[in-house]
Amino acid sequence: MTTKHEQILAYIEKLPVGDKISVRQIAKDLSVSEGTAYRAIKEAETRRLVSTIERVGTIRIELKKKEHFERLTFAEVVNIVDGQVLGGKAGLYKTLNKFVIGAMQVEDMMRYVEPSNLLIVGNRFRVHEHALRAGAAVLVTGGFDVSEKIKKIADDLELPVISTSYDTFTVATMINRAIDDQLIKKDVLLIEDIYIPLKDTTFLRTHDYVKHYRELNELTTHGGFPVVDQANRLVGIVTARDVISRDSIELIEKVMTKHPISITLKTSVASASHRMIWEGIDLMPVVGDNNHLEGVISRQDVLKALQAASRQPQNGETIDDIVKQQIKSVSTEDFIFEFVVTPQMTDHYGAMSYGAFSILLTETGSQTLKIRKRGESVVENMTIYFSKPIQLESILRVHTRVLEMSRKVAKMDLEVFNEKQLVGKAMITYQLLER
Repeated sequence: MTTKHEQILAYIEKLPVGDKISVRQIAKDLSVSEGTAYRAIKEAETRRLVSTIERVGTIRIELKKKEHFERLTFAEVVNIVDGQVLGGKAGLYKTLNKFVIGAMQVEDMMRYVEPSNLLIVGNRFRVHEHALRAGAAVLVTGGFDVSEKIKKIADDLELPVISTSYDTFTVATMINRAIDDQLIKKDVLLIEDIYIPLKDTTFLRTHDYVKHYRELNELTTHGGFPVVDQANRLVGIVTARDVISRDSIELIEKVMTKHPISITLKTSVASASHRMIWEGIDLMPVVGDNNHLEGVISRQDVLKALQAASRQPQNGETIDDIVKQQIKSVSTEDFIFEFVVTPQMTDHYGAMSYGAFSILLTETGSQTLKIRKRGESVVENMTIYFSKPIQLESILRVHTRVLEMSRKVAKMDLEVFNEKQLVGKAMITYQLLER
């Protein structure tokens, strides 16, 4: 049986893209309390089913596929530039494929304006109409208004006209930064990208017997299976340890491990891998709303995903990416790495920041383990000693040494030198992902 919360979400999903919704309207249409409607709308916003825009309201938007994450909707642009929608509200859900800055004569400018563009321009009224007729939305900078005629054209063509108090350069910078942030998000692997969906997942029900576990075990060679109740909610997990010496006619409900560790579709693969290593788990259930089973993820799936991700080019750059790009292996026999400190890695005093220094140490340690054929790893704990400040454009040498290594754990000592002078040390323990 579905809950009221789930019914509201299903109702919102079926609404046409561009529809405006409100708490009061949802509460009235579905005969639920306004509190329940409010919570469901907030969940829909998290799922990117709707977007709340200041002075406009909550609009049903098109769910963007991850491969097109670098595209923004006009609604998102409104939020980015703290804008006000002057006309064409029905087109806010549409995506823009590029933006054009209007700094030329009208005739020259229109050669660059195409459908689904966003033209960023000041109070040049002739340009506004030409852009809308060409199928482009308009972003008016400097806080200027537009004529009633332009607003009507925007409404008729369902192309937004947005006004912002920022200047053109600032607006272009803000949109570029937003696109870069989206690209970084796209590069982050989530469980939804690699999990085994429910239709391909083997699971047991609470009313099944131990003999059913043994039959599935023999059929699939898997050692563990999630357990669900009649409503397909995750209630447990059963492994070989749970059924050993148990009678074949015992109920799964009696032998399973209750309250298993689970993750959601939006959990990052990196976070899941750390949890699986830390807890010693080989199989983890993936759950959705109301703890419904969505599928499973195995340690092998996680390992393959991390290895594939490490070989992919990065589109958006984080501080981790910037630091990693500067690391060069000098000696694979003595495990020595060279590194140059760039401006992005410094603090407000002009010295290398603690965060960048930490990334340098953990990454050189991780690369050492890969050279030694130990594959992927995650940091369990780390102790860092800063002995001297490291200045901008310093060329550092990092010497790594493995102190102890077992099948699951590696302990390392790292020393950082600047012109033969020791500037920092670290002791790091890594948990190793078994291959």
